[in-house]
Amino acid sequence: MGLAAEFKEFAMKGNVVDMAVGVIIGAAFGKIVSSLVGDVFMPMLGKWVGGVNFADLVQKLGTDPAGKDVVVRYGAFVQTIFDFVIIAFVLFIALKGINRLKKPAPAAAPAAPPRQEILLEEIRDLLAKR
Repeated sequence: MGLAAEFKEFAMKGNVVDMAVGVIIGAAFGKIVSSLVGDVFMPMLGKWVGGVNFADLVQKLGTDPAGKDVVVRYGAFVQTIFDFVIIAFVLFIALKGINRLKKPAPAAAPAAPPRQEILLEEIRDLLAKR
């Protein structure tokens, strides 16, 4: 088997294609959530805590030899934490819904035993009383 044929067989397996679709959808979902956090939630949170823009929150450490400021952008880090929390919560809710759909249907009540078994049980009970 040639290298090209072996690669084609590998790439066309269902799991690989499913995983690729999942990665692409996950990347798109990540962009949506980042926009939701950065463009909707963080401005509202910043307004709520006193008009703070989290993207501008930095701690200046000094300057480098070229004269540029060296800063720690902890506001961007806080925004990334919000991204993670929202993504984790949405995935939790989605997986909870999927797992609920996967649960097996409740087992049906067992069928009534045949008439012969009922009669035999009655005979057994009568003999046990003697």
